[in-house]
Amino acid sequence: MIIKRFDRQEELDQYAAHLITNIVREKEQPVLGLATGSTPVGIYKAIIEEASRTRLSFGHVTTYNLDEYVGLAPNHEQSYSYYMNEHLFRHLDFQPGKTHLPDGLAADPEAECKRYDEMLANHPLDVQLLGVGHNGHIGFNEPDAELHGGTHVVRLKEETRTANARFFDRAEEVPEFAFTMGVGSILKSKMIILVARGADKADIIKKALQGPITTACPASLLQTHANVIVLLDAEAGRELSEDGTRIQMVHS
Repeated sequence: MIIKRFDRQEELDQYAAHLITNIVREKEQPVLGLATGSTPVGIYKAIIEEASRTRLSFGHVTTYNLDEYVGLAPNHEQSYSYYMNEHLFRHLDFQPGKTHLPDGLAADPEAECKRYDEMLANHPLDVQLLGVGHNGHIGFNEPDAELHGGTHVVRLKEETRTANARFFDRAEEVPEFAFTMGVGSILKSKMIILVARGADKADIIKKALQGPITTACPASLLQTHANVIVLLDAEAGRELSEDGTRIQMVHS
């Protein structure tokens, strides 16, 4: 695991973007695992800027998102499908049918989970972009005694719904359930990029990266992966020690 801490948000975003665009350049059929929320916004902006500057095509790229709310249509302003179109897809030359999210309106959620897992099995992820929740969730894999390996429907923890309420007009509008890629699928990615920002993430980053590996903190399972790059701002990384973990400081 390599951990990089950045003094400036723009440098973090550009570094993450460059990791992803390198895969797009180098692979004949690149497969990207993507995330939503506030964490990746600057990264997607940097990808768009780099692609525009270098005339990099995304026409050969396939994408799979981590999750989607149950009950939200793709055109709902708080759906992750809408988010991805607004922040990334519509700005580049992604091809129709090659950008994938779980169907929030699926009539048969179990069948939808199976469909998504079959696609992931046929298109192994070259990279998975991740944020981390305050309780250690990755995707919507919430802390529990046991974790699912494959795509499944999860009842969101109250702290997760509270954290996401800022995106909705009223807290009660936050969906109670979501589809999420399983931890097993995430860990099958050839590379994982974990991004965290802000002092409020410092405690969970310490637990996830240098604490015990436990399903009570799903992000801690990333310690078992051979190729994880963690990108932090100074505040998110302030509680980490350098003992036992390779930390590279990147200064503005």
